[in-house]
Amino acid sequence: MSPKDQHLKRVIVDFKKLTPEILAMLVDKYPDGYDDDHIITFRNAKNEVIDAVEVTTEDTKYLVKVSTKLAVTMENYDEDDYEDFDEDDPDAVQPPENLED
Repeated sequence: MSPKDQHLKRVIVDFKKLTPEILAMLVDKYPDGYDDDHIITFRNAKNEVIDAVEVTTEDTKYLVKVSTKLAVTMENYDEDDYEDFDEDDPDAVQPPENLED
């Protein structure tokens, strides 16, 4: 972590906890999707290897776990799909149909 990022809170986000706000930030940062160069690999507190992509707000660095569900959801992103939900509602972002991860 660079010195300018040390003050940021770090939050690991699984697809199940993905909010419309974080999804929108991901799509803005990676409009053509993410690739291997964007993926950060680290070990979590349970010593499990995690692959994630990063988005940062003023006070938080979100490390969003990479998954097929995430990639497909980002590809099919439409802001209008989330207009009836709060930005921080983790139930708003649903996994793509017929997709195992």
